[in-house]
Amino acid sequence: MPVISITRLRVRSWTYFPAFFFQTMRIARQSARADGNLAVRLLQDRRSTFWTCTSWSSEGSMRAFMLAKPHQPAMRRLPDWCDEAAVVHWTQADGELPSWAEAHRRIQQEGRPSRVNHPSAAHTAYAIAVPATGQTRDLRFK
Repeated sequence: MPVISITRLRVRSWTYFPAFFFQTMRIARQSARADGNLAVRLLQDRRSTFWTCTSWSSEGSMRAFMLAKPHQPAMRRLPDWCDEAAVVHWTQADGELPSWAEAHRRIQQEGRPSRVNHPSAAHTAYAIAVPATGQTRDLRFK
């Protein structure tokens, strides 16, 4: 059964933005080529916030991607780069990517915060703003 993964990350300072953005593009290409990946979608939201939405053929294929380079080394840097981070995974009957509204609903209701070293008040309260899809860049891979 396909697995959907949603992440939301907010870069805490423009100092970290170039490295974060470079790694994000590398990881998006890595995920699109990874065994078991069905689709990849990125959203550059307001206030230096980025969403990822991926679909995987299985939990095992998603985990293999997470542990591979460049994803795993970049994940170790996120606690310093970001002041907000959250993730949610679920299984569904097909590999179709959800809308950003559904991704928001799921991450808010079923997700969990990820560790960050400098949490914002919103991160501490687990208050996740609805993505502003009309004014943002939405990229698809595959």
